[in-house]
Amino acid sequence: MTLRAEVAIERWPLREPFEIAREVMHDLPLITLKLSDSAGRTGHGEAAGVDYDGDTPASMAMQIDAVAAQLHDDLSWADLLRLMPAGGARNALDCALWDLRAKQTAVPAWESAGLLSPKPVITAFTLGLGSADDLRRRARAARGLPLIKLKLDAHRHLECLRIVRDELPDARLLVDANQAWTARLLSDLMDGLVAAGVELIEQPLPRGDDSALAGLRSPIPICADESCTDRSSLPALQGRYQAVNIKLDKCGGFTEALALAHEAQSLGFDLMVGNMCGTSLGMAPAFLVAQLARWADLDGPLLQVGDRAAAMTFHLGLVQPPERALWG
Repeated sequence: MTLRAEVAIERWPLREPFEIAREVMHDLPLITLKLSDSAGRTGHGEAAGVDYDGDTPASMAMQIDAVAAQLHDDLSWADLLRLMPAGGARNALDCALWDLRAKQTAVPAWESAGLLSPKPVITAFTLGLGSADDLRRRARAARGLPLIKLKLDAHRHLECLRIVRDELPDARLLVDANQAWTARLLSDLMDGLVAAGVELIEQPLPRGDDSALAGLRSPIPICADESCTDRSSLPALQGRYQAVNIKLDKCGGFTEALALAHEAQSLGFDLMVGNMCGTSLGMAPAFLVAQLARWADLDGPLLQVGDRAAAMTFHLGLVQPPERALWG
């Protein structure tokens, strides 16, 4: 019997415009997928896709439609990895299949994946770019949160750090340049980053310029985000990055995310688990991968006006495990 795949395109408004080095977002377009078996049991998945690689809700829906006839009852996660390339469409299908199998077997996804019973994790809360006054306002609103991720670009960097440190002197701090820096600028900023207590620098250089990091003895770990897709990207990151940011939309689902996490750890990388924004349905499988990670960035629902009915619980930076009614 063929599994039935139903795709819906949704738009989720953000609480306020969210600016990073390459764009300003006002709302989040994504797809949701309902995967049903002949007994009427359903699994659900969500994907925002990878916009800078060309993913759109329409293109992801077309990719899923193209393989719909091959989605049989006995489809395995390994089959899905062979059937589709990494990206948002496979992420939605893969996560929906995990959720469906959990409902068919009554075995939770974490147990089927060989993980320990999930525990709460601390998530970063992201502060986007903006004016100095706007950044100060948003930093003040984030008081009490233990882990902050600050978006920077080629022109707004150390002054932004000073503002955030002034308002949040006790918070742990990560920075993300979204490929906006050069190797020279990274070097020029390093003393200021160290002085501000930054504990991770995410994707400072454009992907493709990773060789400029070879042999760099950075006092702060440097994390590959756009340069890290799936397991195939890891060899080129060795000797250049100390950590990788695993996102299910980039690597193509929960299955590959787990495999990527284990292989990256075996190669000596620290792990971060991030998101391309999304609701609690998108964060739930990433939360399980984050059980293996040093840093978690699962704040997508906190940036949006609404969330799913069975939303994950966020309180003072601590995220609780998802309910079975949501996913897995």
